[in-house]
Amino acid sequence: MKASKITNALLVSIAVVIILIYGKPLLLPFVVALIFWFLIKEIRELLYRIPFVKKKVHISILNLVGFLTIFLIIGGIVKILSMNIKQLSTSMPIYQENIKLITASIEASTDFEIGAFIKEFVGEYDYTNNLKIIFTSLKDLFGKAFLIIIYVLFLLLEEPFFQHKIKKIFLGEKEKRTETIQILSQIDRSIGRYISLKTLTSLITGISSYIALLFIGIEAPLFWAFLIFVMNFIPTIGSLIATIFPALFAMLQFGDIMPGISTLIIVGVIQLIVGNYVDPKLMGDSLNVSPLIVIIGLAFWGAIWGIIGMILSVPISAMLILIFANVPNSRSIAILLSKKGNV
Repeated sequence: MKASKITNALLVSIAVVIILIYGKPLLLPFVVALIFWFLIKEIRELLYRIPFVKKKVHISILNLVGFLTIFLIIGGIVKILSMNIKQLSTSMPIYQENIKLITASIEASTDFEIGAFIKEFVGEYDYTNNLKIIFTSLKDLFGKAFLIIIYVLFLLLEEPFFQHKIKKIFLGEKEKRTETIQILSQIDRSIGRYISLKTLTSLITGISSYIALLFIGIEAPLFWAFLIFVMNFIPTIGSLIATIFPALFAMLQFGDIMPGISTLIIVGVIQLIVGNYVDPKLMGDSLNVSPLIVIIGLAFWGAIWGIIGMILSVPISAMLILIFANVPNSRSIAILLSKKGNV
């Protein structure tokens, strides 16, 4: 009987992974829409703190305000980013030449043939082509904007009837109904808090980095600031990537190592201050997830859904812990996944 349960669990797990991989074109925009839905709800809750708004303004108006705020900001960012990406694309031949200058400078000062070493171990590396891949990935995500908007609108329309449907499902089972609503409320609060606070701390990092990059004189600073903002949602490795990328680009732009080192130090200090002081102060233990599970989740969701999967890995892990903790047979799994064993 036990062997049969394990076999069924493995088959279900394999089926879920296959659905996640092949259903990516439809599922990924829906999950992104869920993030925006949580943000709209947080904006709505913030507006509800104003006494006049709570008494006089209907929830649909608040939803519309939140929806328009988020998508107008995104629309503005997309427009400016498109200009920045175009600027970077036209300057690519200059950056390609600057790579040769940097290589020659290192070889002259160290007597080490770095160019030959890189070719031997890495081969011919096409920087232009790789930058185009990044641009194409961003363009593909923004290309799904219409589908994401549709999903968000229907989530907002569905929200008022959700609790009513739960009551209908558990009609006559008051205890189960209360327990289910409680689990869903916990997930809602926890994920909503995480997304809103992580957005705030990432925004602080992005704006601070934008000012620093503007001061250094790096081309398309908004593009790199946006990349830093997005990468800060990825736990552990995100801030590292967000620091290294602009530093490498600074070397390519100026054809010198020193601007890269300056960028690495300045952006790195911003990341350290926000990551070690601002982030813990605001976030606390808002998500009770083990650091090991964060790394495993990062690898798993990154392999399935790429960068967006890595961004979503922590909220998904927290959601699973809350669900497992409230189901008697899977409570032990929740304890293993949690940070300190407290669920």
